[in-house]
Amino acid sequence: SMKKSVSPVSCFRLPEMVERSNTRYHRMFITRISMIFLLISILSVLSWFLILSSTDPNRVLDHITVSEPTDSPLIIIKNSEKSPQQNDAELPNPKNSGGAKTEEVKETLQCNQKVSPPSPRPLKVYMYDMSPEFHFGLLGWKPERKGVVWPDVRVNVPHHPGGLNLQHSVEYWLTLDLLFSELPEDSRTSRAAIRVKNYTEADVVFVPFFSSLSYNRFSKVTQKQKQSRDRELQDKLVKFVTAQKEWKISGGKDHVIMAHHPNSMSTARHKLYPAMFVVADFGRYSPRVANVDKDIVAPYKHLVSSYANDTSGFDSRPVLLYFQGAIYRKAGGFVRQELYYLLKEEKDVHFSFGSVQNHGISKAGVGMRSSKFCLNIAGDTPSSNRLFDAIASHCIPVIISDDIELPYEDVLNYNEFCIFVRASDALKKGFLLGLVRSIGREEWNKMWGRLKEVERYFDLRFPAKDNDGDYGVQMIWKAVARKAPLVKMKVHRFQRFTRPFLI
Repeated sequence: SMKKSVSPVSCFRLPEMVERSNTRYHRMFITRISMIFLLISILSVLSWFLILSSTDPNRVLDHITVSEPTDSPLIIIKNSEKSPQQNDAELPNPKNSGGAKTEEVKETLQCNQKVSPPSPRPLKVYMYDMSPEFHFGLLGWKPERKGVVWPDVRVNVPHHPGGLNLQHSVEYWLTLDLLFSELPEDSRTSRAAIRVKNYTEADVVFVPFFSSLSYNRFSKVTQKQKQSRDRELQDKLVKFVTAQKEWKISGGKDHVIMAHHPNSMSTARHKLYPAMFVVADFGRYSPRVANVDKDIVAPYKHLVSSYANDTSGFDSRPVLLYFQGAIYRKAGGFVRQELYYLLKEEKDVHFSFGSVQNHGISKAGVGMRSSKFCLNIAGDTPSSNRLFDAIASHCIPVIISDDIELPYEDVLNYNEFCIFVRASDALKKGFLLGLVRSIGREEWNKMWGRLKEVERYFDLRFPAKDNDGDYGVQMIWKAVARKAPLVKMKVHRFQRFTRPFLI
């Protein structure tokens, strides 16, 4: 057989060809990798550019600002980080774009600068026209003819008896304010609430039952009665309110019911608890029935006279610490008794028993006006009228009540004009006196000045004038208004599985 011969030249060229092929493949691989990397880099840069441009504040031209819920048109304000002067400087040159157009733009800008947000609209309140036996009839008022349920407050304001009944009289003042709001004589430009006759227009529904007056006057059972008149009125109230179309539509969640006296609405509260209660505190309520999230804390009506034209000062108030009232109380009131034994011998402290008898209220007013600090100690309930008497007397309140809830505390900082002390600290020997003695003239004057500024927030009066500012009734209505959005949400949730328009 014949053997094949292999050319020497072929043997030398084969490795060279393989090497060239590998080099070409390597170059193509590197080129592709480079192109992929370049593409990824370009996409990354573009992505970051889009993200940064989307967060540029100048990209958003318009902002809508709404101060509070209002029926007024929304104000559209162009966003700019520059001052009006800078904006004017950047207006087109009259030589290039025409002077008329420039003047028009300037005039528009000046007009927009003068526009201020609309004032919040008043709370719209629908009030039931209930029988006088639930409200002013409890004061002895009788309508002049059939079909009339309200007095004409322009000429005949039913007289409140005063005395201790007056401290829980918020129901009286709120009702008068609503009746007055629908009269042409009410010339106030800053009303916090107005009465409306159509329920569909209303933010809340007001139930005019004078529950505190009913309890104070008619809670005792006479020999001829099986139950008190107050209990009868509560039963009739529940029957009336729950039968109303307005209650059925909302489940009562948009209703406002007054229960300021801690013992008022004792039975009805358990059936009408979906409503918003106006209370003094929550000491005698279960959290399911009443709580600070759902309900409104309103001030007591102070019993001492307001201290008009107060020119007193730190040095003209000789008493350091003042308390006069019932010392032996139930429940949390044991602190009063313990403090009495700690402080009764102190020379610059007035701590004594007192009552409304023998001109007790006027004597307490004189004592508070002569004192730098006034004790407000928990009694049978966390709150008492004594706090608001101290405010009216411009005596710095020292509050010793761990469970107290205060009116308007979501918008009012009581630390600016009150001192809070835990009950456990107050009972430590020397702690309380050491605290108040550490407050010097400058700090006391600052708190005293703030106290005089805020006292009107707790002053319940009728009629109110435009220059009265935010007096007590206005502040209560505003507190209700701040709950209105939550109330609306609750009503909407209640209506998920109902058809209220068919009720």
